[in-house]
Amino acid sequence: MLDYSNIFDKEALDYSSYRNLVDELLAKGETTGPDNSEAMLHYTKMNVQRMNRVDKTTVLSEELLGTLEKIEGKYRFLVITEGWCGDAAQIVPIINKIVSVVPSKFDLKLTLRDKNLPLIDAHLTNGGRAIPVLLVLDETGNLVLPKWGPRPAILQGLLADWKKEGVEMPELAEKLHGWYAKDKTLTTQQELNDLLKQLR
Repeated sequence: MLDYSNIFDKEALDYSSYRNLVDELLAKGETTGPDNSEAMLHYTKMNVQRMNRVDKTTVLSEELLGTLEKIEGKYRFLVITEGWCGDAAQIVPIINKIVSVVPSKFDLKLTLRDKNLPLIDAHLTNGGRAIPVLLVLDETGNLVLPKWGPRPAILQGLLADWKKEGVEMPELAEKLHGWYAKDKTLTTQQELNDLLKQLR
């Protein structure tokens, strides 16, 4: 039985600490997780740029802002992520933006997938440890909504198609990030809005 409260309170990082950790590791030629290969370092460097861009440019939709306004309870967002993960770079800053708009209603903490395998293994996607994963908890640490992630459903479908067509990295990453760039966070915001509408 997972103790979400314990993970949230004792193991997870707030957003700025997570960003600092990624930067500090990069300065030492490392990334989060056990794989410090050139490829992983390259992805992580790109992701820092992506996070900076999403941080700066994301404007939450009126619909999402309206949903946040109606929520009366207080909730905790626990996100499973890694610095090398491209989807996380595109999505985690949006979740942070949501929390920063209504800090009285939400707390956000991030935990690293590879340091917490029992947690990700309880929230697999099609049998895989895909990230990011958003878990919404109440103040006592109970899961209150189905998990969300690792990417919007439409992109999940496209990714499956590209893999069937035999598209491999790095072309796969290029297509993925091309989709995010064109979408300008709108689909991610819409799906998060649909999820958060279930909160009271």
